[in-house]
Amino acid sequence: MIPQRTIKTPVQTTGVGLHTGARVTLVMRPADEHTGIVFQRTDLPTSRPFRIAPERVVDTRLCSALEADGVRIATVEHLMSALAGLGIDNLHIDIDGPEVPILDGSAAPFVYLLQSAGIRMLQAPKRFIRVRQALRVEEGDKWARFEPYEGYSLTFRIDFDHPLLRNTPTEITLDFGRQSYVQEVSRARTFGFTRDVEYLRSHGLALGGTLDNAIVLDDYRILNTEGLRYADEFVKHKVLDAVGDLYLTGHPILGAFTAYKSGHGLNNTLLRTLMATPEAWTWQEYPDARQAPKALLALYPPPA
Repeated sequence: MIPQRTIKTPVQTTGVGLHTGARVTLVMRPADEHTGIVFQRTDLPTSRPFRIAPERVVDTRLCSALEADGVRIATVEHLMSALAGLGIDNLHIDIDGPEVPILDGSAAPFVYLLQSAGIRMLQAPKRFIRVRQALRVEEGDKWARFEPYEGYSLTFRIDFDHPLLRNTPTEITLDFGRQSYVQEVSRARTFGFTRDVEYLRSHGLALGGTLDNAIVLDDYRILNTEGLRYADEFVKHKVLDAVGDLYLTGHPILGAFTAYKSGHGLNNTLLRTLMATPEAWTWQEYPDARQAPKALLALYPPPA
């Protein structure tokens, strides 16, 4: 069986929100099979737990923000990316503020926390969303699509009008049956431009952004003294975001994702389009792991 997963023990972290600048504490707790990924705002007495879903995304301005019964939790994509990368199906997430902490701007701190808590196999098969038909969505010159594939791969191409970004790799394909999410993607940080800071902050965004939690570029160079973590860190961060955005069903995808200049909004549009097109997908489980594609066995091996 390829089983569902949770963590073994609770784990927590404290940090600031990238956009709100608010200091928040986030606690992750084990959950039983079929629970899903469940958020709760613990700073609001009337807040109730809610399960993630693509239709709960209410804002995609530089992040993916969820809302249920008037309660909002923003910038969930890096945490969701880490959960997808480690195959966590069931988890309680308590947060005492309006935004998931940005930490170092990547998914790596969340990966570290989850691995420190330990991963526990549950007694129920993991449920995959198998893409059966190709689907594509467009917005101007931006587009994203799903296609059937025996595994999970992502191809992404970026196009920014900046001399440095034009001289770094702008396209990448990652097949997670062959390549490691933790090693190849999780450390890629979010990035932004000094020319946009004043505008963003006037609109209540990037209030918590610093050189400690983002790659910052002026018109010619990177301002972070340590430079890049990967030669292709910019496009890898877009893959990291997409992995998180596409995990807002709470189920891993069996398929190939390809995108050009896509962001949180278009990623969510594609996911909603898939879920609203019954003939384009089906549920898939593997009670007998021997029947699973080899790519999945590589992607979901038993933890050490």
